[in-house]
Amino acid sequence: MLKFATRHGSNGLFSWLRQPSCRHGLNARTVLRARMMSGESFGTLTDVEKIMLDSVKATGPISFSTFMQLSLGHPTHGYYMKPEHAVFGTQGDFITSPEISQMFGELVALWMIKQWMDTIVKVPFRVVELGPGRGTLMDDILRVLQQLPAARGKLKSIHLVESSATMRALQEGKLRKASEEGNFEIMWHDAIEEIEHEEGIFTMLVAHEFFDVLPVNVIERTEQGWNEVLIAPSSDPSIKYTMPSSKSDQKSDSPPHLHHASSRWTRVLSPTPTASSTLLGLASPRFFSLPVGTRIEVSRASMNQARGIGKLINTKGGGCALVVDYGADRAFSDSLRAFKQHKIVDIFCSPGECDITMNVDFALLKESMADLVSTYGPISQRDFLTRMGIDIRTAALVRSTSSPERKKAIEDGANRLIDPLGMGEQYKVLGVAAKSMGGGGQDVAEVWPFTVIHDSA
Repeated sequence: MLKFATRHGSNGLFSWLRQPSCRHGLNARTVLRARMMSGESFGTLTDVEKIMLDSVKATGPISFSTFMQLSLGHPTHGYYMKPEHAVFGTQGDFITSPEISQMFGELVALWMIKQWMDTIVKVPFRVVELGPGRGTLMDDILRVLQQLPAARGKLKSIHLVESSATMRALQEGKLRKASEEGNFEIMWHDAIEEIEHEEGIFTMLVAHEFFDVLPVNVIERTEQGWNEVLIAPSSDPSIKYTMPSSKSDQKSDSPPHLHHASSRWTRVLSPTPTASSTLLGLASPRFFSLPVGTRIEVSRASMNQARGIGKLINTKGGGCALVVDYGADRAFSDSLRAFKQHKIVDIFCSPGECDITMNVDFALLKESMADLVSTYGPISQRDFLTRMGIDIRTAALVRSTSSPERKKAIEDGANRLIDPLGMGEQYKVLGVAAKSMGGGGQDVAEVWPFTVIHDSA
């Protein structure tokens, strides 16, 4: 029996799942980002590559962190900064869970409002999203919050951490109506640090496919310590650095990737440990005993963002958060990949024209905020949505429509979200809550659905 429903059926959340309310879902053919590789040509030199070449000429090989910052976030040439990039949906380079079905955002909203309802003092709340995309996830969350009687009148503001003016315009258009009807303010921020720490406000935060695009450094254990894997022109004879070790932790859950050098760029190893590689090698106690030849991806930016989440939630008003992303509870050695038109391409293919992502080290996120908040999981997206009642919600939406096509679209969307061979297992969900959520300053040992409670015999 569904644990969430049976344990919390009296608070109104379970009954909401059975409501027939439905937004017009996308009947789109979903193609997972890691479906296939591409052998397309690298084409002409991109604007980002010109900047990379100038940087190498001036200071030598560049880090993967710099490469990602230029490729994705350059103010005028970055992938996310160009208005002509569709980015999301069937016309873009990938499709995300919120774009597949409204049920994803609805169940995220139910989890967050449940954490708020469990607090002793029902202070007003705000909702924060890191990397809001087109605003689809937030729109679904707001619809649920406005329909639940317990939450009406309690939502004070929405905070969206988004640096792209193009994406902000899309978000504003998507959320304007909800803001006007709900009489709350929407505020945009370039960074999580810009969000004010309000003591009398409960903070609900969601970060969906946010951490996987943050800049990452690649470091390799050598006899000297931790050296850094850098990027250099493959045809430049002046680059005398050695090639990085071929040894890497190729686990079965790592995505497919291309190892051959591109026509223009290649990986090289710094001759000695760099300041960055030395510090990142000390980022986690898990790294101390790794053997020589081990290569790992470490994101300082992810550590800082996780720390920021902890600080926002660790206030008198309390809070909770969900982090949903590709990854696992460990470090990865070679998960960086690029996507273009739903296909994996070489990591150095047309910088600035492709999305670049990595698998998230959830253990590192937890370590970064451990002294501030309590963390739960990660568990698979399949487990999270199933335990939160996606089957009940699917049945309610199917009953609400007479169209066979719409019924099938609803069921297909739910199945894609929990597919054990796709998104259901590839995505992981990490829960975060203030340490005093249980009242009296006591930490909460169990937060549903991250702890499975077995039926007694």
